[in-house]
Amino acid sequence: MSYFDAASSAPLHPVARQALLASLDEGWADPSRLYREGRRARLLLDAAREAAAEAVGCRPDELAFTSSGTRAVHDGIAGALAGRRRVGRHLIVSAVEHSSVLHSAELFEVTEVPVSRTGAVSPQSYVDALRPDTALACLQSANHEVGTVQPVAEVAAVCRHAGVPLLVDAAQSLGWGPVEGEWSLLTASAHKWGGPSGVGLLAVRKGVRFSPQGPVDERESGRAPGFENLPAIVAAAASLRAVRAEAAQEAVRLRELTARIRARVPRLVPDVDVVGDPEKRLPGIVTFSCLYVDGETLLHELDREGFSVSSGSSCTSSTLTPSHVLKAMGVLSEGNVRVSLPFGAVSEEVDRFLEVLPGAVAAVREKLGAPTPSAVVREDSLVVDALGKRCPIPVIELAKVIGDVPVGGTVRVLSDDEAARLDIPAWCEMREQEYVGEEPADNGTAYVIRRIK
Repeated sequence: MSYFDAASSAPLHPVARQALLASLDEGWADPSRLYREGRRARLLLDAAREAAAEAVGCRPDELAFTSSGTRAVHDGIAGALAGRRRVGRHLIVSAVEHSSVLHSAELFEVTEVPVSRTGAVSPQSYVDALRPDTALACLQSANHEVGTVQPVAEVAAVCRHAGVPLLVDAAQSLGWGPVEGEWSLLTASAHKWGGPSGVGLLAVRKGVRFSPQGPVDERESGRAPGFENLPAIVAAAASLRAVRAEAAQEAVRLRELTARIRARVPRLVPDVDVVGDPEKRLPGIVTFSCLYVDGETLLHELDREGFSVSSGSSCTSSTLTPSHVLKAMGVLSEGNVRVSLPFGAVSEEVDRFLEVLPGAVAAVREKLGAPTPSAVVREDSLVVDALGKRCPIPVIELAKVIGDVPVGGTVRVLSDDEAARLDIPAWCEMREQEYVGEEPADNGTAYVIRRIK
């Protein structure tokens, strides 16, 4: 089985396993106690904090260990906003932030900064979003779904000039290197770089106004209540140091492998949109979307062939709504596949994936009745009733009939699936047809497409 979903959770690094087992014997006591066992545990905790702080690029006393990366985000946003409550409750986030950031933002007055089609923000957008009552800005260091690296240093400079702290979610990138720029707060999650789950990092720079929320606790500077999971913390810090030592060499290798996927997938599989920035991206992530494909079915097909991949497709969500990242980028969402290679992934596995993928996509398209070219011209205008049908059926129905109208003719697709609002315009761009727009319709929306060729 080839595990290609490291962006969700990386396999446990061998160093993490060794450190975890060793610290189970040495780090079980309360590190706040003064007797021998407590002192031994304190030494382990202090050493882990120093190692993690060095990797982050902050002082050890600026770093707290939390119970998860999500908890670090929630506590970081709540604490920073509470510390600046006299300024206001306005929060700036990018439209492609991790859900942990967006869920936290729901509790406050928020401005979402848009992104380009590659998934990157513009520093000027943060300038435009700043207000007198802006208490905090947030920006991920790199996107978790498409791998695009964000201009953190430039945005941090903008925020610093305005006197607004910037919180950086570095979960995806910290294993590859420190976050550049004068950020104010930083969060990360150990299982993203091969550490154990259940360990998050929250760094708060000296001078940043920060007020921890919830009951006061004496541990972790009051920022993370409860007894420290010392074995997991030690393993997290040890694995972070280990992956960073390997990062430069491994990045070169994984970039070559993902470049191979980005270049070959469009040649091997028709009607595919490779998304994300082609250059400013994390080494191991490549994402593409396939027309006329149900994302969940494709993932099952690839799983049967021995590949574990993930998807941002609306069809893999119980809510049947498009990925907020793909939606914000304005790219195709149906049939989405994210390949995120772990440290140590080998060329032979990637080549086998490229051999298997065309057949898997073809099989799914055949099951769904994907279209074949048609030269029959019947009417100047057609209506496709796709109400009650979920992605990618509305787009498949559109593709089946677009050849049945003459050049200049129109097709109106009736759909009540939110994904159609994103996928139909994306289909038009890929197939060089004109997307006219949407109109209200009974029980849904009518999407109007004009045939250009």
